[in-house]
Amino acid sequence: MTLHINEGEVRSVLTMPIALEAVEDSLRKQGRGDVVVQPRRRFELPHGFYHYMAAADYAGGYVAEKQYTYVSGKIRFIVLLYEIATGDMLAQIEADYMGRLRTGAASGIATKTLARADARVVAIIGTGGQARTQLEAIANVRRLNSARAYGRDVARREKFCLEMAQRIGIPVYAAGSASDAIRGADIICTATTTSHAVVTGTDIAPGMHFNAIGANHAHKRELDGEAVNRADVIVTDSLEQSQQEAGDLIMAFDGDAARWSTVNRLADVVDGNATGRTDETQVTLFKSNGIASWDLAVAVRVLAIAREKKLGRKLPLWSTS
Repeated sequence: MTLHINEGEVRSVLTMPIALEAVEDSLRKQGRGDVVVQPRRRFELPHGFYHYMAAADYAGGYVAEKQYTYVSGKIRFIVLLYEIATGDMLAQIEADYMGRLRTGAASGIATKTLARADARVVAIIGTGGQARTQLEAIANVRRLNSARAYGRDVARREKFCLEMAQRIGIPVYAAGSASDAIRGADIICTATTTSHAVVTGTDIAPGMHFNAIGANHAHKRELDGEAVNRADVIVTDSLEQSQQEAGDLIMAFDGDAARWSTVNRLADVVDGNATGRTDETQVTLFKSNGIASWDLAVAVRVLAIAREKKLGRKLPLWSTS
């Protein structure tokens, strides 16, 4: 029987520590070849897009597909989770909040793996829902002293700083510009909807770590070419998906196919198959596109807790009665 789990139920059971553990485990499996990922695909609609992406965890015994629409500014996410051995659909999970946490968790693991151990100050560019889970995840993997946030809407920026300071227990200061937020920071995260660079090469200092998560179209970027070129180490979640939609890298590489050979998967760095940071002065960059294996990993945890707490409702799919 398929279990339907709604947004409210997901919010009641899923925490950032659970998401971090699930995503890190998934990355290790991906590095070993036990998890495989199919990149995102899109249909353009009259007023938006339909997206779908899939992953299989052969070691765990699950396969999942994430589907979502973006129409007239409204987004609807759902994850379908199947059991490999039987082919049964185990769950339909509404996945807006789950997607925010898994994306934040991935940046958390990238930060844990690539940022300097003594990193204490973080800059967040963007003040939406994704920015919140980015900052929360980073605060879970590094002992931060303070954070700075910049977003174009002043009232939203102030509200973000107040709420996040209470949530993570450190001062979160509002910055007047992206550059003001970044200068002197050890960890930088861009979580915007912009099509144009908000971070330039002049903002980059030795030893910084970047998580760039906002741009996922070939024609969109958050970092300019100089900022990308300043990175000594570049990792991404999926090379195939990045070559299709990571505008930050596509535009910086400017058609030079050889540049892609210098980019490693985060999974390989986590699993020890590729090199990450090797000294304190290096600039490291994680370009996140968002991959279905993270949705799968977190969905498995959500389903297990929902069953334990007797949440959700059974859907009589494929019933003959």
